Amino acid sequence: MTLKLINDQKFKRLPKAIIFDTDNTLYSYAPANELALKSVFTKAEILLDINRNLFEEKFKEARIEIKKRISNQASSHSRLLYIQRTIELLGFKTQLLLTLDLEQTYWRTFLQSCNLFPNVRELLDKLNNLNIQTAIITDLNSQIQFRKIIFFGLEQYFDYVVTSEEAGSDKPSKAPFELALKKLDLLPNECWMIGDNLNADIIGGKNCGLTTLYKYESKDESKIYKIIPDASFNDYSKILNLIKKMKV
Repeated sequence: MTLKLINDQKFKRLPKAIIFDTDNTLYSYAPANELALKSVFTKAEILLDINRNLFEEKFKEARIEIKKRISNQASSHSRLLYIQRTIELLGFKTQLLLTLDLEQTYWRTFLQSCNLFPNVRELLDKLNNLNIQTAIITDLNSQIQFRKIIFFGLEQYFDYVVTSEEAGSDKPSKAPFELALKKLDLLPNECWMIGDNLNADIIGGKNCGLTTLYKYESKDESKIYKIIPDASFNDYSKILNLIKKMKV
């Protein structure tokens, strides 16, 4: 478990706020997504009486098509739109009830399969005790991201939540970062940004003047990155220990 302060001058004093990404930052996204997709593909195979592999192939096509058409917006991540278009690519007319059913199957399975990363709650408790504000900046639509936060029982920890749906564009656009800073009523150099995506979270945060902390998976520790954050870590216990040592 490693913490690397690349720009240690930025960590002389505690921040007034810490902003978090959600997916792959507070919890591991990939395992939940894989299980959720399997549930959708299995159910679709039965209800549509088609080959599961064919549905999966068309789902991938639909996802690419949707993202190309409405890139950099919250709706470009919509499972509802992916599933609707998948069914149409299979030669069916729009199937509203089935689309809604499969989308709910996805998110129900997804949430049941999610687990917070270790020490996330402990860090949030510490920040609350220190009166350090907290916020979330996350892509995707508000309803889904709100459901995730509530599912984890974290709603009481975050002072503000900004989604790309609310801001009008995905990270690394400045819009969601500027909206979060406006809600927090703080300057960029008073805030940290923690995220797992070097382009969306780290470049986006840097472009707005935030101190950036890159949350990476342990398997990626030896990789060399062109984008340099102010710090990198792979376990929240390291951030918790850093906070405890810093001056107010």
